[in-house]
Amino acid sequence: MLAKYRKVDPVLLLVIFALLLIGIVMTYSSSAVKGYLYYEDAYHYLKAELIWVTLGLMAMTFALMLDCHLLYKWAKPILYAALVLLIMVKIPGIGKTVNGATRWIGVGPLQIQPSEVIKLAMVLIMARFLSLDPYRVKSFRRGILPSLALMGLVCGLVMLQPDLGTTLVIAATVFFMLLAMGAKLWHMAGLGCAGLGLLAGAIIAEPYRMRRIFAFLDPWADPSGKGYQTIQSLLALGPGGLFGLGIGQSRQKFLYLPENHTDFIFAMIGEELGFVGASLVVLLFALFIWRGFRAALYAPNNYLGLLAVGLTSLIGIQAMINMGVVSGVLPVTGITLPFISYGGTSLLFTMISAGLLLNISASGNSKGVF
Repeated sequence: MLAKYRKVDPVLLLVIFALLLIGIVMTYSSSAVKGYLYYEDAYHYLKAELIWVTLGLMAMTFALMLDCHLLYKWAKPILYAALVLLIMVKIPGIGKTVNGATRWIGVGPLQIQPSEVIKLAMVLIMARFLSLDPYRVKSFRRGILPSLALMGLVCGLVMLQPDLGTTLVIAATVFFMLLAMGAKLWHMAGLGCAGLGLLAGAIIAEPYRMRRIFAFLDPWADPSGKGYQTIQSLLALGPGGLFGLGIGQSRQKFLYLPENHTDFIFAMIGEELGFVGASLVVLLFALFIWRGFRAALYAPNNYLGLLAVGLTSLIGIQAMINMGVVSGVLPVTGITLPFISYGGTSLLFTMISAGLLLNISASGNSKGVF
């Protein structure tokens, strides 16, 4: 076991801890006002965040110690459990509705978000399915179609919440896993076109999604409605300048920017730490993606390599969507920034994914640090 710890990728480990540290500092800085006003305790959200970080570190350590090949056997039971949780979300009295979306299951004082569980479960089951026969991905009937059927079932349940952002993350992750396994490019091109068509249909089918698209194109057309978050996010990023206003000096955290410690915490980073701080976060995620795909490249077998691709894609895609939304490049969707946004189920399962990635990097890390 000690030998495995010595082989853990030090760059990847340092990146994870750096992102966590930034998350802790910025969670307190962005939530202190809200905590004081709502709970008469400026440290309310920080205390909860430290609990989730502690649980996350324990889960990451367990994932690092785990024999990854056990996940090969556990993939199906984990998927079935995640599907049951997704179904339970829609049962009256069990599912919890927040801001018009029913995405949580209440367990005492805690709330579990099943969509976070299903994201990891999909990576595990897809890695298992595709690695059973490396050549099946070349066949549309034997490889692509079963993958699409499972993805359709999972994404359909997620869309019932509704949660378009998580649906996009799952679909994009599966897409990259199929591509990494060697799927035919013309198959993937067809899937990409079909996916864009389904996305357009999902947007057109719901008026509130259409309003979000219009707000994305011109947020000032509805500054107090659908364009409000985008405008306030940009008003946070703009004054940050090169070096920011300083930690704790944000103006937008005075209840101007909603979800400033969760979905829009990157805007707080831009406001308080400036372009330099925001660029550092982008660089850290770029390093994470590089080291994750490096772990996949040097993995001892197809299963672990594909698992590393899925885990890296899962976290990397979330980060890119979140930062794109905050900077006004993408329409608003409820995606948190991995490792940094205020904790909960999202942080816990991100840490589990990071632990598994560190585990894989230790299993195949025989090429030195770089």
